[in-house]
Amino acid sequence: MIKLLSHLSFVAVSSPDVEASVAFYEKQVGLTVVDRIDGSVYLRCWGDYYSYSVVVVPGTEPGLVTMGWRTSSQEALDEAARLVQAEGIEGEWFDGPSIGRAFRFTGPWGHSMTLHWDVVRHVSAPADASIYPDRPAKRSSVAGAPRQLDHVTIATSSVDDFAAWYNRVLGFRIMAKTILDEAPISVFSVLTTNEKSHDLGVVLDGSTRAGRINHYAFWVDTREELLIAADTLMENGVPIEYGPNIHGIGEQTFLYYREPSTLRIELNTGGYRNYVPDWEPNTWKPSLGSNNFYRNGAMPMSMTESFPPADGPSATEEGVPDEIKEALFNPYAKHGQG
Repeated sequence: MIKLLSHLSFVAVSSPDVEASVAFYEKQVGLTVVDRIDGSVYLRCWGDYYSYSVVVVPGTEPGLVTMGWRTSSQEALDEAARLVQAEGIEGEWFDGPSIGRAFRFTGPWGHSMTLHWDVVRHVSAPADASIYPDRPAKRSSVAGAPRQLDHVTIATSSVDDFAAWYNRVLGFRIMAKTILDEAPISVFSVLTTNEKSHDLGVVLDGSTRAGRINHYAFWVDTREELLIAADTLMENGVPIEYGPNIHGIGEQTFLYYREPSTLRIELNTGGYRNYVPDWEPNTWKPSLGSNNFYRNGAMPMSMTESFPPADGPSATEEGVPDEIKEALFNPYAKHGQG
């Protein structure tokens, strides 16, 4: 089978107050508005090669509208659509802003995905052009502003089944997963379309609501920039939800915070690259430091929240023993695991 997908190209998220979210992205994150279409606002990082990487869409609550993935060719786009439709998923073809002919579908666990090949590459105005030929624009003047979009992490009722479907149908490589120390329950997995440790994360969702998102992430060049971003956010009155620290899986330095809609954003940097074509995914446990490389803290319970808001864990209603309910809800809550 030909390689179908090349990388995550954009995320579209909903916000009850689009202007408040957009102002935050501009002033605190360092993104730039490039277009406004039918109430939706299109933004880009200073290092994005394409027209945009984030779309803020009007909505009654924060959530994932769609995640955009660029295919490896026009032929790969047609083949990916064929394979999805062969699974009994209809999808739709449409012309999207700056992405041309695109195929959008809702996967088996309720997440919208948009596949496209065509793009419009960013061309800076002379005043914004970088002196470095490989940069599409000058570096942002906002401290710690991300260079580009990095990954998206969704929530699903079955981590292993989700990963297996996207591996089988669209060719995502499964890189690793985390199971509970207390029981053989998968609570997290990472997948990738390229050499990164992941550009798609999957967390266990025990709610009854499908298609939710846990966070999406931007990339900064260095750990120092991430720490400067944390400093700047704190001084500007933006609380840090979790981090800075280093993940065990992927080994990226991370920082989590919220935008005004309450949607979670991550900044990350570092980590390793994996070019092994026949990679066998490793299995981690929280006690091994899957979420916290140094095993020297506890992840706040707020990090288990996904979007839109929903009811509590339903997995405990399916026979999980009482003694591991807390671990299932937040397997990283114990000091030294998260």
